[in-house]
Amino acid sequence: MGRRLPPLNALRGFEAAARHLSFTRAAEELHVTQAAISHQVKALEDHLGMPLFRRLNRALLLTDEGQALFPAVRDALDGLAEATSRLQARDSGGPLTVSTLPSVAAKWLVPRMSHFIDRHPDIDLRIQANERLVDFARDDVDVGIRFGGGEWPGVQAVWLADEDVAPVCSPELTRGPDALREPADLVRATLLHETMGPMTDFPQWSTWLAAAGVDGADADRGPAFSHTHIMLQAAVDGRGVALAQMLLAADDIATGRLVAPFDLRLPTGYSYYVVCSAASAERPKVRAFRDWIIDEMPAITSG
Repeated sequence: MGRRLPPLNALRGFEAAARHLSFTRAAEELHVTQAAISHQVKALEDHLGMPLFRRLNRALLLTDEGQALFPAVRDALDGLAEATSRLQARDSGGPLTVSTLPSVAAKWLVPRMSHFIDRHPDIDLRIQANERLVDFARDDVDVGIRFGGGEWPGVQAVWLADEDVAPVCSPELTRGPDALREPADLVRATLLHETMGPMTDFPQWSTWLAAAGVDGADADRGPAFSHTHIMLQAAVDGRGVALAQMLLAADDIATGRLVAPFDLRLPTGYSYYVVCSAASAERPKVRAFRDWIIDEMPAITSG
């Protein structure tokens, strides 16, 4: 048999009025009018079929029935408030599972984790790095960083940054008699490639070389790698010139491990987004991560 409970607003109004023995002070506490409190109490009295207050000229007193009901309602509302507070506190801290591509995790997110931890020491990041598109309704993931066109059904996607590609290499390859000084010098360089899977329209070496006006280079030769961070490590080690996503190469360039010897950048047509389910978008932990990454991303894209 289902519970037959009075309206919650009526119970709140009664509890505040009984605690203060004043409709006026109860109305001030609950930010409603005195008439609203009077209406709520009357609705509760009608529901119960008995008076709960004695209304005197200059005083408000509880009836015997009101005195019997007041402690139970007070304790119930206190328990509900405490349980809600505990739930909110738990959702403001503890584990936060973030899903992203392995290269984004290795070259962008992990190096910046300390920035997030400094701002939110009560949140423990859990990084899941894989190629699979997360199903937020099924997988134990709170938020994701995705790279693509931004149109994914069933998720809330907030744009973070567009991505360009350009050649990068070790500084050693820009020195000496065989130095890379202009795009035409790539004809004699080892070109490093990344296999982009289903992104068949992603700019490749052939696209960049054509845009730079370079003839005679074999755009298909050279080592190929499954992930950007592996290709970038090969470039750092001087194994060749990589056509790299510039956001992912930004730290290596900033520290001097890599250089971008030519000015020409090509847009990929893809962007980075922070994504989550619509239902979890305003959870405190999810909102904290989204706000942080929106703040953090311009420090790279504008650099």
